[in-house]
Amino acid sequence: MLVESNGGYDEGYEAVTGFWGTTPGSLVRIHLAKNDVTGLNVLDVGAGEGKNAAAFARAGANVTAVECSATAVKNGHTLFPNDTINWIHGDALEIDYPMDSYDVVISYGLTHCLPSEASASRLIRDLQALVAPGGTFILVSFNSGSHDLSAHPGFKPLLLDHTWFVEIFEGWCFSSLSDSILFETHPHNNIPHHHTLTRLMATKP
Repeated sequence: MLVESNGGYDEGYEAVTGFWGTTPGSLVRIHLAKNDVTGLNVLDVGAGEGKNAAAFARAGANVTAVECSATAVKNGHTLFPNDTINWIHGDALEIDYPMDSYDVVISYGLTHCLPSEASASRLIRDLQALVAPGGTFILVSFNSGSHDLSAHPGFKPLLLDHTWFVEIFEGWCFSSLSDSILFETHPHNNIPHHHTLTRLMATKP
């Protein structure tokens, strides 16, 4: 899959340790502010340099982080040396996930890097199956709204409609759901750009 190479992220990881910063994503912050995660099992798929994984580990969770970029994993060890994270370096579509139930599954910025709608559907449904009843799935992805890809030369993201994400979580209870534009500038090239994102946090019935 080579997510980071296709998205231009590996270049960023090599240029800047802490490419995404060290503050966890907004949905992760919201979840941790409202819930005691001590002793819970958490799976972060497409973990990048581990800012979300580290936040859960720091809060007392047992965290497994899957990431296909060796550079990102190396940076993660540098950035979060005191946080206990079980790093797995591998392709999210090829990992043989342990059958233990997870209380929280995180997929932040991974779906739009997958090669096809079929692969996105398969991965999300496989991850949904790992969530324990009453557990939480946190997902953030580009959707089919407006994008400026000038900061990502050569990257052709998988752009699924916001309603696609809503429908694949049919029967789950959304505690947060939005379709909004993010404006950002990556530190390795300083090109202002924007993406339209689906952000969701859902509880398994």
